[in-house]
Amino acid sequence: MSTDALLRPAAAVVTGFEPPAVSGPAVLLGGRRLQLLPEHAVWDAAAGTVLVSDLHLGKEAAFRAAAIPVPDQTAGTLSRLSQLLATTGAGRLGILGDLLHARRGRCEQMIRQVVEWREQHSELSIELVRGNHDAAAGDPPGEWRMSCLSEPFVSDGLQLCHDPERCIGAGLAGHLHPVVRLRGPGRDSLRLPCFLLRREVLILPAFSRFVDGRVLQPGPADRVFAVSEQSVISMK
Repeated sequence: MSTDALLRPAAAVVTGFEPPAVSGPAVLLGGRRLQLLPEHAVWDAAAGTVLVSDLHLGKEAAFRAAAIPVPDQTAGTLSRLSQLLATTGAGRLGILGDLLHARRGRCEQMIRQVVEWREQHSELSIELVRGNHDAAAGDPPGEWRMSCLSEPFVSDGLQLCHDPERCIGAGLAGHLHPVVRLRGPGRDSLRLPCFLLRREVLILPAFSRFVDGRVLQPGPADRVFAVSEQSVISMK
């Protein structure tokens, strides 16, 4: 069964705004309008900021170090990130933790790829809120020119965290790689990454395509936004 057959369209989450230049529903959080994008990202147009989480760069190199052959993932991740920046016109990028996967994944090829990507986006301001994988992998190389911050980091009235449990009040986080399971007629089912809004904390899906997702059971007050290839749809 197709994704569209399992997803049910819903009304816009926020009304009264002009149609945005990029597609995706919006939520109000901490007095800010945040747009949920199918690129697994959040767009804060007022601040000119794109937020993503869980890139896990170097994970394939860590697998190779354990004698598990895995094709390159970094080029695709950086390409999608470039497209996201081009679509939004963002001048600032916020990374909500787990930029790097592991210390043994810090191979020369991956580091060089990011250096070259950074040169293409030399005017971009990048802030990394350290996640649990970053703590083990270490801060990124200086050539990447990223500001490294501890959670929670307050920006524009919102708390930016990696672990949702570290957010006190309205904020954004990653870490959980949230996935929703959709069920259709018979035994049809589909797993899709999702945004999860829980107790004023918006949890982002992993930006990396090379991570496992965790199926979360939403509570009565939670909002779930399933992410398909080209859209984000409110499920409850």
